[in-house]
Amino acid sequence: MRPNSLIGAVAATATTALLCTAAPSVAAPAASADDTACTAPAGPYQRQLEKHLGRPVDGRQSPADCRAIRSFQAGHGRPHPDGHADLGTYRTVLVVEAAPDPNAAGHCPVGTTRVTCVDMDRQLLWVQKGKRVVFGPAPIRTGRDAQETRPGWHSIYWRHRDHVSTIYDNAPMPYAQFFDGGQALHGHPGDLYDGGGSAGCVNLTVDDAAALWDLLAVDDRVYVWGVKPGTAG
Repeated sequence: MRPNSLIGAVAATATTALLCTAAPSVAAPAASADDTACTAPAGPYQRQLEKHLGRPVDGRQSPADCRAIRSFQAGHGRPHPDGHADLGTYRTVLVVEAAPDPNAAGHCPVGTTRVTCVDMDRQLLWVQKGKRVVFGPAPIRTGRDAQETRPGWHSIYWRHRDHVSTIYDNAPMPYAQFFDGGQALHGHPGDLYDGGGSAGCVNLTVDDAAALWDLLAVDDRVYVWGVKPGTAG
């Protein structure tokens, strides 16, 4: 084959290849949660969520409010993110807002030893050593009316990893760390926000209770203050 013919053949082959190669398809973008209808009604903590998310604070649910709340829920691991401003979502807001400095108000005493701080006003717990926060803040559930968690200074005096209540129908109390009589820091399997409160213990999620178990020891100090919302105090 002469050189000119060879060049022509190569060009023809390249042209054929281009014609036979399908153009890459462009997939339609997947619909995100924010693109789907959000129809949850206003929740009991609507104004608090609106304020936190920079929405107009009017207590009325709009489609934009619903989408913003749903996005917050999804971003912070809330189960069943649906845009409803419920108690669990509000408690998550309190954790997020407290995270930079949970002891900004100075309610938990600062010393040289490790202190577990139990804030019943905001239903939060954290551990600090001096001014340094070494755990949390984490959401909690303290005692209901007539079974309030006792405020003041306490010390962890007994720990039982797989404890079961001998009083309340063998209720599981994983990672129990007792600090005052029958009151303990322990995990609560299931929804932390079900019911009106504990029977006096400080309930945490099981994951948080496990992390706290690994951190604390017998004789560690616990300081409790405030009033659980919805109780007489």
